[in-house]
Amino acid sequence: MGRKGGGRGLGRGFGSLWSAAAVSALGDGIVAAAAPLLVMSLTRDPVLVGLAVFVQQLPWLLLAPVSGVLVDRVDRRRLAVAANAARAGLTAVLAVAVYADAVSLGLVYAVGLLLGSCAALGDNASSALLPAVVDSADLPRANSRMFGTDSVLNRLCGPPLGAALFGVAAGLPLTVDALSFTGAAALVSTLRLRPRPGAPSPAPVAQKPVPVPREPMGRQFASSVRWLWAQPALRTLTLALCLMNVTLLAGFSVMVLYAREHLGLSEFGYGVLLSASAVGGLAGALVAPRLQARFSASLLLRVGLVLETLTHVGLALAGSPWVAGAVLGGFGVHGAIWVSVDRTLVQRTVPDELRGRVNSVFMALAVGGSALGALAGGPLARAFGLTGPFWFSAVVMAALTAFAWRPFGRRIDTPPAAPAVLTAA
Repeated sequence: MGRKGGGRGLGRGFGSLWSAAAVSALGDGIVAAAAPLLVMSLTRDPVLVGLAVFVQQLPWLLLAPVSGVLVDRVDRRRLAVAANAARAGLTAVLAVAVYADAVSLGLVYAVGLLLGSCAALGDNASSALLPAVVDSADLPRANSRMFGTDSVLNRLCGPPLGAALFGVAAGLPLTVDALSFTGAAALVSTLRLRPRPGAPSPAPVAQKPVPVPREPMGRQFASSVRWLWAQPALRTLTLALCLMNVTLLAGFSVMVLYAREHLGLSEFGYGVLLSASAVGGLAGALVAPRLQARFSASLLLRVGLVLETLTHVGLALAGSPWVAGAVLGGFGVHGAIWVSVDRTLVQRTVPDELRGRVNSVFMALAVGGSALGALAGGPLARAFGLTGPFWFSAVVMAALTAFAWRPFGRRIDTPPAAPAVLTAA
């Protein structure tokens, strides 16, 4: 179990979650490069390429009212296991279709939609498990390790390996990803949750979830929206993250075309470019706990807004892979710090009995923003060229920075004064 803040280890429970995240991160990183290459082998229309990203993000919008309530009602560990197992099966189906030369855009979209549905349930459950195995004081370290592992395996090692495997056989990256989901399900299934020593109540980490009144799902979801809206810090952070993801995916949804046609990279070069942000992400994950200990969340979030705006400007102006790679490296540093700050704020603020539902609202708006950005990226690229989405994102981010500057200047990391809204829900 998690030790008191300052302890060297984070406990066996965290080790199980961390190992599962590492296994699936490598598989996902491999497919992160291979899937767009697969879509590009079927079409070079930027709208259709962006649509493949959109359908995988869409379930976060559609399932938000259901996923959060479900995570609070059922055994979170079992839900995470079931979601990973389902993702393994779906990825295997797509791999078989590729091997049989029977793949189509329709099948890619359908599998992507189902994979996104599993992610909306499984990722929410896994996120709700982390505070149950790690003490509050250790959450910055735990989140940084999670993000650092994701940076190394998902974004640094995975994409070049995925591009190389795609060159050998188009179905090979999908096969590896299916195996990674299987491994993640097996690792999470070994997780045993017990009350933390010295915890005020064993309820947050009991083996079975805290019982939730069996109200209609819509009413329970609405109560979590009201609770989140009543927390100024989380409300501002959620709305900002939603718009940031709109701008991010507007450009990244057509990144494969940007890399291949604008920068002139090969398939393997595209995979290496995707890894550039991971190098910065690893550095950011290493320094994030120290920065969080030294500086306020307000300052870190303000700086993050500026850096994200400059990222889009840099990619729009980049004329060579080296410049684009450097920009993505800087973005990786910023991304690691931002994720550590926002996850720690959410995990420390949200009560355990609302964690699944509030997290589903938070993620619905965040990933929903990704879906809207992916939907917009293709038409923007078709109308204004492959750098058009980045210019659009730069303008939107500049406006967001101006809008959020004052709210982020407040003590955004100050806990809410009273849980009155919680009891009313």
